[in-house]
Amino acid sequence: MKPSRSEVLSTTHAIPAIRFEEQTLTSFSGLVVFQALFSKIDLKERLRWCFSHSTVSPIFGQHLIVLLLVVHLLLGYRWLRDSRYYRDDPMVKRLLGLDRLPDVSTVSRSLLDADERSVAKLAALIRRVVLEGLAILGLARLTLDFDGSVQSTRRLAEGTAVGFNKKRKGDRSYYPLFCTVAQTGQVFAVLHRPGNVHDSRDAKAFVLRCIEEVRAALPGVRIEVRMDSAFFSDEIVTALDDAGVEFTISVPFERFVELKAMIEGRLRWRRFAPDLCFFQTSWKPKSWDGRFRFLFIRQAVEIRQKEPIQLDLFVPQQRGYDFKVIVTNKHTWVRQVVAFHNGRGAQEAVFAELKSQCQADYVPVRGLLGNQIYLLSAVLAHNLTRSLQMETNPPQRNTTEKRSPLWIFQQLSTIRRNLIQRAGRLIHPQGRLTLSMSANPAVRDQLLHYLDALSVAP
Repeated sequence: MKPSRSEVLSTTHAIPAIRFEEQTLTSFSGLVVFQALFSKIDLKERLRWCFSHSTVSPIFGQHLIVLLLVVHLLLGYRWLRDSRYYRDDPMVKRLLGLDRLPDVSTVSRSLLDADERSVAKLAALIRRVVLEGLAILGLARLTLDFDGSVQSTRRLAEGTAVGFNKKRKGDRSYYPLFCTVAQTGQVFAVLHRPGNVHDSRDAKAFVLRCIEEVRAALPGVRIEVRMDSAFFSDEIVTALDDAGVEFTISVPFERFVELKAMIEGRLRWRRFAPDLCFFQTSWKPKSWDGRFRFLFIRQAVEIRQKEPIQLDLFVPQQRGYDFKVIVTNKHTWVRQVVAFHNGRGAQEAVFAELKSQCQADYVPVRGLLGNQIYLLSAVLAHNLTRSLQMETNPPQRNTTEKRSPLWIFQQLSTIRRNLIQRAGRLIHPQGRLTLSMSANPAVRDQLLHYLDALSVAP
C-alpha cells in the first residue's frame, strides 16, 4: 500500500539534548552469534589450555587476553588503545565472561609475557579447529597454497628487519609464510620470519610439516600444493614428489638459458584456449637428479603503444606474447593443470582480508612473541568468521578446476556492518535475560538463521 505524505515526511529538526547514563545498552548485539559459535567449539576452554603451563597468574589470564584480541578484531578495531571505546559494552563483557575489561597496559604486558610454548600451542589450536571443519566436509582432495606476506612497521620491534617491501621501502618488517586451504579460504598454519628472508627460507620443513599434520587428521585425502616461482628448487620439488603430493610450481624460466632457448626455438604450439597455446616436455636442470613435467604457456596479449599517437590516423593493434612455465607432477590435461595453478590467485584475496579486516599487518608491541600472538589472534578471527558461515550454510559450489572456495563467503566487514554493529538492550522481563533489538526484518532473519543453525535458538 502506498504511504501518505504525512506518514513519510517529518517536520522535526530540533537537536536533542545529550545525556550520558549507566545503562545496559550494547552497540554490538550481533556478537550473540559469535557467543553461540564460541560455545559450540568450546573456544574459551581451549584457549585456556594453550596457556595452562604459564606461571604468570594475573587477574586476567592470558587466554582471556587472546579472546579479547579476537573480539577486538571482529569489532573492527586496530590499535590496542581503541579498546576503551567498548570497555563498558555489556555484550562484549558477556562474550568474554568478565565484569570488567583489562586496561591497555594490561593487554600489552600480557603480550610481552608470552612464551614460545604458548605461541606453539595457540598455533596448534588454530590448525586443529581448521582440521575439525575439514573432517566434517569429507573432501577427497585438499588444496594447500603457500606464500609469504609482508608485515611492515615503522617501530623497532624484536625480530624485524629491512627487506623487500615495494609499498613501504626501507621499513622494518616481518615476512611470515602462510599455508591456506583453498576450499575454505582459511589459514591453516603460519611460519613467522624476519622481513629480510627469501620466500623459500625454511619452507621445505614447514610445507612437509603441514602435509603430515593434514594426513594424520584426514587419512585418505589427496593433497595438492600450489606455489609461486620463489619456491622453485630441486629440494622442494623432489620432497613433494617423494611425499606423494600433487603440485604445480611456477618456474623462473628467465634464470635458465635452456628454457629460454626452448621457447625461442619452438615453432609448433598447441592451442587449448582462444588466446592460450602450450607445449610440454620432460626436462631437468643440470643439477637436478630427476626429470619432471614442464608446461610452457604462451598467451597472446596486446602490446601497449609507447609512442605518441596521432588521433587523425589509424593506429593498428599490435599483439605479442606473455610466457609462463609450470613444473608439475600432475598427469591431467594441460587446460586443467593451468586452471588449477591459476586458482592460487585467490590466496591474495585471503591476505587482503586478513590485513584490511583483521589487522594482520599491525605490529602492536616490541616483543617478538607478543607480535606472534597478535598475528595468530588475527588469523583466528579470520578463520572463525569463515567457520561461522560454513557452520550455518551449505556449500554453494562444487569442486572447480581452480579449486575455488566451496562457499561464497561474505567478508568480515559485511558481517560487521550488517549484523555485529547493531544496537540493543539487555533486559530481564519475568526474570529471563533478553536481548532487545529493533524490529528490522533483515537483521532478525539473518540473526535467527545463524542461531538456529548453531542450535542455540531461544
